[in-house]
Amino acid sequence: MKGVTEDKKRTASRKSRTKEAVALSPRVVMATTNGIGSGLKVSIHEAVFTQGDPAEAIFYVRTGKVQLTVVSDQGKEAFIALFGPGDFFGEGCLAGQTVRLATAVATTPSNIVRIDRASMVRLLHENEDFSEKFMAFLVTRNIQVEADLVDQLFNSSEKRLARLLLVLANFNNDGELRPIVPKISQELLAERVGTTRSRVNQFMNKFRKLGLIEYNGSIKVHTALLNIIVHDQSLTDVRGLDQK
Repeated sequence: MKGVTEDKKRTASRKSRTKEAVALSPRVVMATTNGIGSGLKVSIHEAVFTQGDPAEAIFYVRTGKVQLTVVSDQGKEAFIALFGPGDFFGEGCLAGQTVRLATAVATTPSNIVRIDRASMVRLLHENEDFSEKFMAFLVTRNIQVEADLVDQLFNSSEKRLARLLLVLANFNNDGELRPIVPKISQELLAERVGTTRSRVNQFMNKFRKLGLIEYNGSIKVHTALLNIIVHDQSLTDVRGLDQK
């Protein structure tokens, strides 16, 4: 059992190093896109693009956070992804997407680099180092999407919520409490996890009572929450709590 735990720790460490290795820092991106990229200052709740807009550019987050959502024909809105510093989004235009399939909205004041499609294609052809890092970024994101799918298919809603809170808090292993900024509603958490708001409320109260989070409007995540993911611990097994 100890060996399994150590393997999981090493896997988590490798994933962290891989993410750092493929990250395109704002300094690198700004230097590489100088003259072809334009800087945008986006206010909180301001749309970078909306569903149905022409897909003519790719974007890079220097600072802040951007949320991607989609609205169905029936008017139901669904959360897709949250992007932070170091993330590209809107890359569908590079694969022939002509209109935006989702809406991107800043959830904090954000600084974003906009690169039009033709300039990005030319840059990828002419700059081998940048191209390799960009491709590595896309592969890493694809791995994350696959991990999210596995999480959705095989983990309980309790563990999915724990994992989501860790991701939103940009958690690392230094043991600090990390606030989730901006504030996120239980309705949105429920939508991401794939359960009801009442279940999310129940789990959040359990996490708080166990000292795994601080939750009073805003959310702060504690290192102990990581045990649910890394050590495959269940709150049912550890504390005798209902997980249905």
